[in-house]
Amino acid sequence: VQLQASGGGLAQPGGSLRLSCRASGFSIDYYPIGWFRQAPGKEREGVSCISSNDGSAYYVDSVKGRFTISRDRATNTVYLQMNSLKPEDTAIYYCATDFETRCQIETVRWVHRYDYRGQGTLVTVSS
Repeated sequence: VQLQASGGGLAQPGGSLRLSCRASGFSIDYYPIGWFRQAPGKEREGVSCISSNDGSAYYVDSVKGRFTISRDRATNTVYLQMNSLKPEDTAIYYCATDFETRCQIETVRWVHRYDYRGQGTLVTVSS
């Protein structure tokens, strides 16, 4: 199981970035993918997840309406489109998967507990 996150960088407040998570060793058709983040000096927090069976997407309140998770089943890749970025979105972002846990609204904030995660990509929002 491998997860390769990319797409981080520097954005201005109000700007946008798109993160990518390329999965290998398993199919996103069968297992959920989630994103979580860790800001400097803070605990990890789940951000979003997309379910395997029907592609339903869930978000924590702090990013709802600004972030959009999507998937490309042909390339086994999941994306996180981040718009209207705020300085408090600054963090290392990780994608993760779990073979036992379903992606649901009740569990999206626990994505950081998924069993498998990638190496992370740094997002910095600053003017």
